[in-house]
Amino acid sequence: MEKETVDIHVSEATQTPIEKLPIEIVERKGFEHPDTLTDRAAEETSVQYSRYCLENFGHILHHNVDKAVLIGGQSRAWFGGGEIIAPIQLVIVGRAAYQNRNGQKIPLDEIVAKATAEFLCPDETDLRESEHIQFDYKIRPGALDLVENFERGQSVPLANDTSFGVAYHPLSETEEIVYATEKLLNHSATKQKFPQIGKDIKVMGVRHDNLLDLTVAAAFVARHTPNREVYDGVKEEMRKMVIEKAAEFTNRRVRVFVNTADGDSDGAVYLTVTGTSAECGDDGQVGRGNRANGLITPYRPMTLEATAGKNPVSHVGKSYNVTAKLICQRLCEAVPEISEASCYLVSQIGKPINQPQAVNVRMRSTRPISFIQPIAQRIITETLDNWTEIRDGFLARRWELF
Repeated sequence: MEKETVDIHVSEATQTPIEKLPIEIVERKGFEHPDTLTDRAAEETSVQYSRYCLENFGHILHHNVDKAVLIGGQSRAWFGGGEIIAPIQLVIVGRAAYQNRNGQKIPLDEIVAKATAEFLCPDETDLRESEHIQFDYKIRPGALDLVENFERGQSVPLANDTSFGVAYHPLSETEEIVYATEKLLNHSATKQKFPQIGKDIKVMGVRHDNLLDLTVAAAFVARHTPNREVYDGVKEEMRKMVIEKAAEFTNRRVRVFVNTADGDSDGAVYLTVTGTSAECGDDGQVGRGNRANGLITPYRPMTLEATAGKNPVSHVGKSYNVTAKLICQRLCEAVPEISEASCYLVSQIGKPINQPQAVNVRMRSTRPISFIQPIAQRIITETLDNWTEIRDGFLARRWELF
């Protein structure tokens, strides 16, 4: 079948540059935030399912396990200790083949167990399977028409959905700082120095012109926090660390606030048994957390598609976000005069994924569009055609999805 011409539109960005907006809002939900935990569980289930299919059948079977939900548990924490009263429950929900065309069974029980327990409860975390978190799944076979559409994509996968993906490059100063703040506080070196800091860390950045306020919500691990003096001391150390890290990215004034809901009494502080709010008081759901660049950015182009758990072969609600990101990065590298680029990709269900309905690249550059157009055309076509790079990157966990 002859490849159709893709509608590629390259244009100048007309909106105000992000750094010149009077207000900018950026959020990141950290490693063990309930929404991130759920994203991680769904994506790892997809990865393990895909790997099993490749190892045993030579190809990935149809699946989408992107509707997972985390039901928060109950706990009681105090300075120096605590107890889990009711464990967290995490349920993987979606569609997947239980067997291949030859009737060979797929051990979903083992796949989900491996994906969730081993990946979410490694030795370095305070979460323990059964004691703190329990896993289950409600996965059913997919609709016959969608499975057939999936299997028809032999040489090039056919889009599993009519959807769109978006991305932009580069990050703004505020985005860089919010991202780096969570990574710093969840770094192994920080945990060794301050074991009191749990892995459930959320960072909200609000920039007013040249003033950036960072609000950090960090769950503390009670058994490592003997009293209020230690708790307050670690909070102050966190504040200093974040201000120092932010100075690597900006000359703007930065203020940092940690656990602003704390009250005066010992019972009114953010103490947990395991280091995550999922143990008591918060639930999680796939798609409610970070977008495919690791951030939540309402002042930027975004999609509501949940990337975690969708099949890595043909679900454009997943792959197009990474594809768009690579297009933006490669375009900025190829034309240094481009200061900002964004990309929108729109699919049509049943059509080859390398032939989207439309591609719109917007950019800000000192170079004219006539100069950039052929370069953009080449990069877009090459990136779309190299769809195996995107697929294999998911299985290698090369792309950040949340």
